[in-house]
Amino acid sequence: MATVVRRHRHTTNGNRRGAGDGRLPFLKEKTSDELHYAQDVTEFLSHMGCLMRVSDADVRQQIVESVKSFYSCVAPKQLLDGLQPTSPGYRLQLLERSDLAQTLLLSMAALENQPSIKLQLLQTLQILSSSSDMNCVLMLNARGAETICLHMNEPDPSGQLLLRSSEILWNLLERGCKAEVMAQLSNVECVTSLKEAFFNQLNGCQQSDLRLANDLLVITTLIAENPNSLLIESSFAKQLVVLVTLPDVKGHNPLARNFSNEELKMKKLLLNLLVLLSKDVAALQLYKEEKVMGALLILTKPPAASSERRSGSRHWSSVQQEELQLQALATLATVAPLMLEDFMSCQGNSFLLLLLDWCIKQDAHFAHSVHGVGGRGSKKAQLQLCVRVMRSVTSSGEDSVCQSLCEQGIISQLLVILMQMEASPDDEDAVALEIKSDIQLILSVLCESDMHRKELFGSEGVEMAVHFLRKGSNKFYSGLGHNKLILSTVDCVWSCIVGCYTTEDYFLAKEGAFLLLDLLSSSPRCVHYNILATLLELCDNTNTVSHILSWRDDGGRTAPSLLLQLWRDEEEELMVSRNQHGGIADPQRPIFSLHRQDDTQLSFPTNVPSVAVLELSENLRSKIYSIFCKLGFQELPGLSTKHHVTLSIVRRYLDFKVGEVWDEINRELSLDGVRPITPDEEALSVICKIAEDTARRVTAEQNSILERQEKEDIGEEELMYTEIKSHWKQQELRAKSWENYLSKTSNYEILKHFIGQVVSVESTDAPGPAGVKLTLARAAIKTAGQDVDGPTTQDREYFSTVSVKD
Repeated sequence: MATVVRRHRHTTNGNRRGAGDGRLPFLKEKTSDELHYAQDVTEFLSHMGCLMRVSDADVRQQIVESVKSFYSCVAPKQLLDGLQPTSPGYRLQLLERSDLAQTLLLSMAALENQPSIKLQLLQTLQILSSSSDMNCVLMLNARGAETICLHMNEPDPSGQLLLRSSEILWNLLERGCKAEVMAQLSNVECVTSLKEAFFNQLNGCQQSDLRLANDLLVITTLIAENPNSLLIESSFAKQLVVLVTLPDVKGHNPLARNFSNEELKMKKLLLNLLVLLSKDVAALQLYKEEKVMGALLILTKPPAASSERRSGSRHWSSVQQEELQLQALATLATVAPLMLEDFMSCQGNSFLLLLLDWCIKQDAHFAHSVHGVGGRGSKKAQLQLCVRVMRSVTSSGEDSVCQSLCEQGIISQLLVILMQMEASPDDEDAVALEIKSDIQLILSVLCESDMHRKELFGSEGVEMAVHFLRKGSNKFYSGLGHNKLILSTVDCVWSCIVGCYTTEDYFLAKEGAFLLLDLLSSSPRCVHYNILATLLELCDNTNTVSHILSWRDDGGRTAPSLLLQLWRDEEEELMVSRNQHGGIADPQRPIFSLHRQDDTQLSFPTNVPSVAVLELSENLRSKIYSIFCKLGFQELPGLSTKHHVTLSIVRRYLDFKVGEVWDEINRELSLDGVRPITPDEEALSVICKIAEDTARRVTAEQNSILERQEKEDIGEEELMYTEIKSHWKQQELRAKSWENYLSKTSNYEILKHFIGQVVSVESTDAPGPAGVKLTLARAAIKTAGQDVDGPTTQDREYFSTVSVKD
C-alpha cells in the first residue's frame, strides 16, 4: 500500500488533492494487502489525528476533510495501473481500531480561534458518532459528552454550533453508554451550559429554535433521572418549574392564533420533568413556592370548565388541551401524594370529582388522545387517569383526604360508575379492567377502618362485590388484568363488608360465603391467602359457619375437605416431611419446612422476628388452622381417612408452632454460645420434650385412625364375601330344586312314587316352571292279594305347591 505514504506526504505538504475529493483513497494491489497492511493503516490513522496539533488552519481542515472522505461511497475517478480501492467497511473498521475519534475530540480545545474549522470538526464528530458504537465509546472515554457540552455555547456566526453539538450528544446517548453520558453531564458546569443554551433557544423567533430547545430539554430530563444531578443547585430546576406554572411558553409568533406543536411538546416535557424531580425533597419545596399544584389542577379541568378564552389571545386547540389534561393527570398521580397539604388547600378533591362527573356524562365530546390504550373516541383515558390520581391520594392513608371525598358522596358515585361500566358489553379491555380494580381499591381504603363508611357501602356495594365474585377466575391468566380485578374484589369484601354485621348478613344472604369458597377452589395459589383471610374474618359472624359447612362444589366436595387439601398442597410446596399416608414422619420436626434448612444455622438480631414466626404470615397453614378453630374439629362433613390424618395435624398446629419457636430459641442460644442457667435450661428441655411427645401422640392417633380404617375395610370385605357366598348358595339351591322338578317328570324310579292325578293347576307370575303350581292326588298302589275295595294302610295324600320355586 504505497498510497498510504503518498496520502501522508500530500497531507503534510498541504496538498488537498486526493483527500478532499477522494481521488486517491487507500489502494491495494491484491486482496491480501488489506490484512497485511492493517496494522500500518491503523497506526497511520492515529498519527494523522495527531496532526490536529499543528496550528496551521489548512492542515487541520485537510485532516477533517480526509476523515469525512472515509465515509464517502463515491468511487474514485482515476486509479493507478494495477491498483484497486479498498472496501469502505475495511477503512471504517480500521478507523475504529485507531484512536482517531478520541484524538479529534481532544483537539476541540485548540480551535477556539478557528470557528469554521471547529464547525467542520463537529460535523466530522457527528458522522463518527452516528456510524459506530465503538467511536462513541472512544469519545466517551475522552469525556466526549462533557467536552461537547462545555463548548456548545461558544460564539458561532453560522448558528450551527449548538445544533451539531446537540446531535453529537444524542448520538452518544443512543449508541454509547447512557449512564456514562449522564454522569458526565451531571456536573455544575455542564448543567449551567445546558441552561444557557436552552434559554437562548427559548428566546429565538423560529420554530427551529424551539425544536432545538426541546431537544435540550429532553437531555435535561434524562439528567434529572440521575439522583446526583445538580439541576436544583444550579437553579436550572427553579427556572423550569416557573415555566410550568406559566399559562403558556413565551410567544414565538404573535400572529399565530394557536400554540404550535413544539410548544405543546415543551409543556409536556416540563410536566414530565416534575415527576422526575419529585424524588428530591428540595424539588417539592420548589413546587410549593411556585404553586405548582394549582397550575396542575387547572390543567385537569374539563374543556367546558376551561373554555373561557380572552379575545385576541392565543390558546390551545381542543386536541392540545386534551393532551395537556392527560399529561397533567399523569403528573398529579405522582406529585399529589407527596404534596397532600397543597392538594387539599387547592381543593384538589373537588377538581377530581368535577372531572369524574364530566367523564361519565353522555355528551358529544370526542376524545383525540391516545395517551391511554382505548382512550380514542371516548373519555376513557381521562377516567382512567382521574381514578388513578384518586387512588394515589387515598392510598396515602391521610384521613382528611378520605373524609373530604366521603362527604362529597364518592362511595355511591364510584359504585354507580362500576356498575355502569359492567353494563357495557364491550367494556372488557385492559383500561376498563384497570379502572374497575382501581375503584375497588379506593373503596377498600375509604371503608377499611370506618364503620359509618361500611354502612354507606351498604347493599349496593354488596351487590357489586357479589357480581364480581360470580365472574370467577376463568380469565385469571388472560393478561388483560382480570387477576388484579379478582384480588381487588376480595380486598373490597375484606375492607368494605367484613366488620359490619348488616352488610355481612346481606353478603351471606346473597351467598357471598359460597362464592368465596367457589373462588378458593378454582383460583390459583396466589389468591388463596387473601380469600382465606377474608373467610376467617367473616367467621366472626355466627351465621357464617353454617354457610361454610353447607357448601359443596360441583363434585360434591365439602369446605373442610377443601381446606385440608389446601393444607396438604401447602405442605407439599414447603417440602414438609410426611409419610405415605400424610402422617408425621419426623416427630422432632412435625411441621418443619425443608426450605428453612439453611436458616437453622443462622442467628437473628433481637429486633428481627425469627423465621418460625415470620412463617405464620407467609403461608396458608395459620389461616386454615384458625378457620378450623371456628368450624370445630369434630363431626365435619365429607372427610375421608386421609383427611382425618391431616386434621389431626391441623388440630395441634399451634402446639407444634410453639414448640418450634422454643426449639429455635434454644438453637440460637447455642449458636451464640450462650448457656442458660440451669433452671431455664431444664425448662427449655422440658418444653422441647413436650412438643416432641405431642407429635408422637398425634402419630399414634394417626396410626389408630389408619388401623380403624383398615379394620373397617376388612369388615366390609368380609361382608362382601358373605354376600357373595350367600348369593352362590341361593343359586345352588335353585339349581337343585330345578333338578328335583325335572326328576319328577322324567325319572321313572322317582315318578312311580307320585302316581296320581292332578287336582288343580294354577299359574303365577314367575317365569318358567316355577310359575306353574300343581295340586296332585295320589292313589294307593295295590299289592298282590290286596282287595281293591278294602282299606289301605295309607290314606290319600294331597301334595300342593309342587313347584320348582318351592
